[in-house]
Amino acid sequence: MLPALTRPELGVTARADLVDALVTGALRLLGHLPDQQLGEKAANAVGILALVARCAQLRDRPTHGVEHRMTARALRSTAQRIQTLQAEAKDLENEILALARQLAPDLLDLLDVGPITAAQVLVSWSHPGRFRSEAAFASFAGVSPIPASSGLTNRHRINRSGDRQLDRALHTITLIRMRLDPATKEYVARRVAEGKTSRDAQLCLKRAIYWQLFKILERSDRGTARASTVFPNRLDAI
Repeated sequence: MLPALTRPELGVTARADLVDALVTGALRLLGHLPDQQLGEKAANAVGILALVARCAQLRDRPTHGVEHRMTARALRSTAQRIQTLQAEAKDLENEILALARQLAPDLLDLLDVGPITAAQVLVSWSHPGRFRSEAAFASFAGVSPIPASSGLTNRHRINRSGDRQLDRALHTITLIRMRLDPATKEYVARRVAEGKTSRDAQLCLKRAIYWQLFKILERSDRGTARASTVFPNRLDAI
């Protein structure tokens, strides 16, 4: 299985922290930078990339004051570190993609399952036979329904136990599908029309996704045929 240390999450987190520091420092130095429009662009991804590239080339000229030169030096060092982390994270992601494709190629064929999400699912799955049933995997993933009925209201609440990293991966897939997939949008709308809250509809969708993942991982363990078309059928059956 995929070793946890190969995940680029630490590098991505460090990069995010450095980007925040870089933007703050660049805005403080904005009055001294030749291209003042960089500060306006810093709110979007393209602007961040431009800001990093610009700051990586900053020079601490002797004609400038001490504060300006030290700030420029700090920004340049931070930007260069961000570029290094970006390259490291990309290399690790490519390695993870190759490993995930080798272990469970069907997983990567699913809608909105990228290499990092697939890696987390595989790490949580660990090895064949770890989960004796679909219900055991659901409990471990934190998506098994817990009764929370009261009076005439019959409902279930979120299960906050289990593997939180796996739950986060499922949550990421759920949110992306709700935003981009027409079939998922129709499913959520149908659930809401039936009287469920948006949150409850999201939980139902999350359970459908974990069911799909479970079946694919089972089949990957047995080395059987591909199963990338299960999800729409499961939605109709719920």
